[in-house]
Amino acid sequence: MAAAYLKLNTEMSQRQGFGFPLMEYDCFLSRMSSPPHSFRGVFFFPTCPIQSPSLNLSKKPQTISRYFQFSIRLKYSSCALDANGTGLSPVRLRDGFQKTPCKLWNSNRPKGNRVPETSEKKKLWKGLDLDSKERLRRYSGMLRTCAAKGALREGKAIHVQVIKSGIDPDSHLWNSLVNVYAKCGSSKYASKVFGEIPERDVVSWTALIAGFVAEGYGSWAVNLFSEMRKEGVGANEFTYATALKACSMCLDLEFGKQVHAEAIKVGDFSDLFVGSALVDLYAKGGEMVLAERVFLCMPEQNPVSWNALLNGFAQMGDAEKVLDLFCRMTGSEINFSKFSLSIVLKGCANSGNLRAGQMVHSLAVKIGCELDEFISCCLVNMYSKCGLAGDALKVFATIEDPDVVSWSAIITCLNQNGQSREAAEVFKRMRHSGVVPNQFTLASLVSAATDLGDLYYGESIHACVCKYGLEYDNTVCNALITMYMKIGSVQDGFQVFKLTTNRDQISWNALLSGFHDNETCDIGLRIFSQMLVEGFNPNMYTFISILRSCSSLVDVGFGKQLHAQIVKNGLDGNDFVGTALVDMYAKSRFLEDAEIIFNRLIQKDIFVWTVIVTGYAQDGQGEKAMKCLIQMQRECVKPNEFTLASSLSGCSCIAILDSGRQLHSLAIKAGQSGDMFVASALVDMYAKCGCVEEAEVVFDGLVFRDTISWNTMICGYSQHGQGGKALKAFEVMLEEGTVPDEVTFIGVLSACSHMGLIEEGKKHFNSLSKIYGITPTIEHCACMVDILGSAGKFDEVESFIEEMKLTSNVLIWENVLGACKTHGNVEFGERAAMKLLELEPEIDSNYILLSNIYAAKGMWDDVTNVRALMSTRGVKKEPGCSWVEVNGQVHVFLSHDGSHPKIREIHLKLQDLHQKLMSFGYTPNTDHVLHNVSDREKQELLFHHSERLALAFALLSTSTRKTIRIFKNLRICGDCHDFMKSISELTNQELVVRDINCFHHFKNGSCSCHNFW
Repeated sequence: MAAAYLKLNTEMSQRQGFGFPLMEYDCFLSRMSSPPHSFRGVFFFPTCPIQSPSLNLSKKPQTISRYFQFSIRLKYSSCALDANGTGLSPVRLRDGFQKTPCKLWNSNRPKGNRVPETSEKKKLWKGLDLDSKERLRRYSGMLRTCAAKGALREGKAIHVQVIKSGIDPDSHLWNSLVNVYAKCGSSKYASKVFGEIPERDVVSWTALIAGFVAEGYGSWAVNLFSEMRKEGVGANEFTYATALKACSMCLDLEFGKQVHAEAIKVGDFSDLFVGSALVDLYAKGGEMVLAERVFLCMPEQNPVSWNALLNGFAQMGDAEKVLDLFCRMTGSEINFSKFSLSIVLKGCANSGNLRAGQMVHSLAVKIGCELDEFISCCLVNMYSKCGLAGDALKVFATIEDPDVVSWSAIITCLNQNGQSREAAEVFKRMRHSGVVPNQFTLASLVSAATDLGDLYYGESIHACVCKYGLEYDNTVCNALITMYMKIGSVQDGFQVFKLTTNRDQISWNALLSGFHDNETCDIGLRIFSQMLVEGFNPNMYTFISILRSCSSLVDVGFGKQLHAQIVKNGLDGNDFVGTALVDMYAKSRFLEDAEIIFNRLIQKDIFVWTVIVTGYAQDGQGEKAMKCLIQMQRECVKPNEFTLASSLSGCSCIAILDSGRQLHSLAIKAGQSGDMFVASALVDMYAKCGCVEEAEVVFDGLVFRDTISWNTMICGYSQHGQGGKALKAFEVMLEEGTVPDEVTFIGVLSACSHMGLIEEGKKHFNSLSKIYGITPTIEHCACMVDILGSAGKFDEVESFIEEMKLTSNVLIWENVLGACKTHGNVEFGERAAMKLLELEPEIDSNYILLSNIYAAKGMWDDVTNVRALMSTRGVKKEPGCSWVEVNGQVHVFLSHDGSHPKIREIHLKLQDLHQKLMSFGYTPNTDHVLHNVSDREKQELLFHHSERLALAFALLSTSTRKTIRIFKNLRICGDCHDFMKSISELTNQELVVRDINCFHHFKNGSCSCHNFW
């Protein structure tokens, strides 16, 4: 778009007097008849208090006025150069107003540098020996001709002749001299001539102001107009039009409104040029209501005013209004030009209105300007913004000799439509054609390299940037910083940032974008602080970037400070910033805050829904995650692969199989079941819900299996007590060339622990560092302790702990205590428990395990002491809890719980089962009741364990022989384990119980754990 707009300005500057679009008038070469009286007196402009005919200009800078207060009377020869055009080196424009100009020409110079007497120049000198008035008239006429042609060299030569002739210039000649320098782009010399004029009138002021406008110095021109009014010189219609153009250039709407008010007061508002300039000013300033009102109140409209209004609505993206105006324009007597078509195409591009753009394209074909390079660039831009890169390429192919603007437009088009490789190929063709790229071309190519993720290509473009001398251009530098940051070459991006001479907000935002990951996110916070120190105000993109750093750092404190700053800056209602806040709070586990901000969002897109679903799933709130997914679908937001993967994770954490299966069905319908994230989440969900066979089916159906999917399957086998399958899967993984990571070996070592494979466990543990270069983590060491402890090798456990320096780790001592409970090792168990009570005195399971060790040995006094210690420290035992899903609803049971609506039927069912088992020889094992009570009371306690209540309810509620899956928050006791085995044989019902350690698959009187858990 930037390229097309540059093209628009370039071509219009060639067509129009001032070199700027929409101002097709010449204030100095012609005089206009008095403005029509029919429009005078029509006052619709917003009321502005004006105390006198002069403007309230006290707030304007006084730079120019200081220059004019010098009262320096320079010779008018100071603006002339020798005939060869030689002179001083260029001086900055501002210096011309603040310093005393030095002489630029000496009348005593040798005659060797005289201008060659060409036939064309002889015509200019012809008749210079006429009388004084005639000579003044001739000089003025020749200077006007030079100004019209932009012939600065010839104008300077005439100036030399004026000096040599010794003639005393009249006001008309003075104005002609100012005009020629101003029109030829030399406002510095125009201002010096202006300073020599004895009596400056409105024409000379207007000529100088127009010169600054023509060179793009809008604010300087506004200052000049202010100075003119202070000197009491009244403005005419040309001055007002030029001053308004200056306001339009620097977007000084406030001053422009004052000029508007004065133009109304003196009766120049009805002038066509003034009206057009006002429409242009308000349109460019976004004041479309005022622009349209001025336009409608103009006595007549010309193409310039139509184009100005069209351009304003196009910039606002109001394609409907642009088309309506264009239709009205074509219906009037005004003949539209290619500039009108370009503006309409810009409006279609900004709004993405393809149909309207195609209609304008057909109109361009109809009037025969479709091959015009300028229109072609606009068409390329329109098709690009509408996502039709193919059509843009077809239009580009019709351009006979594309220039750098056309090449840049098509390269930008391809890059913006995701065709980065094609953009690179077009750039090759551009270089072969001999066209030199500009900053826009190279910035688009850097962006293409970013999308490709190709650092080598990006570095090649960087070399081109240096070759063409654009390494300090802000647009290119910002693109390079972004490229290096996104590709991961942070140091290179930082170097480019340091070499950027004129850093802006985009530069800082680009730099911040490279510090989102866990390793460097703290640097992002320091960069943000430095940005504030240097006086840059953060915008929406800054806050989004720094909030991502806070999310990675899990620094909710800094995040809350940012939240306060966001509210202060009025960005709390921005949905993009709101999404970043939801992400920050969700990842920091402040889900209540995340939910509050989430509910305030007006537009909830797929990303923010995924963020909130993932937050709940990762926090173990699977039910809320599923509720969010359901609400998301109700609001017609279609879940993507990341949403589904997170939702499946939510099902896994609370083991709701029916919901997981529904999500599986949804993934298949959406064509996302083959996605790696979704497939791995499905394997994990089925495994954690006790369906290891279904997990295996999903895993075997994967086309490509990465390390994560292998890890999910290996850990799934280990959790279900299928150690052999886990180790076999590990072998196949290595055969397929997949490299294992830390998680892989946790699954492998767990499998060895469940199977009691001590030597193989040692072999895999040693291979971590020796073969795969992985430093063993605490989890790996805990698995090794579990392997040795489960086998009763406590001497080796002690040696291993000392060798690996693990004496201060909680996880290690928890495994030791569990092994001591299994093997009844009181001494080592006491040491492990004392260590745990020192490290985490608030955890109830440590007291319970020690108490159970004592109880198993009949050490009831010690049991009493441990329970008294718990009471003293305020530690309460977590009650046993089991839950089972029946007909899509989860039912929760606590030990000895009588709150369930069907508790009577449940107790009767348990009694019936107990009697049947007794007839088969089952006897309750009261050794597992670690209370100093009678055997009858012990049997009663066993009878009401939570997993038995859940089993009885499931058997009552299930008519078919579906597998019953029960989940328990604690380790299943030995008697309940025997009870489940017997029930599976008695009822021919497959049972799956997941306790805190692993899954138990009960079938035909046996368990998958082989009584080893």
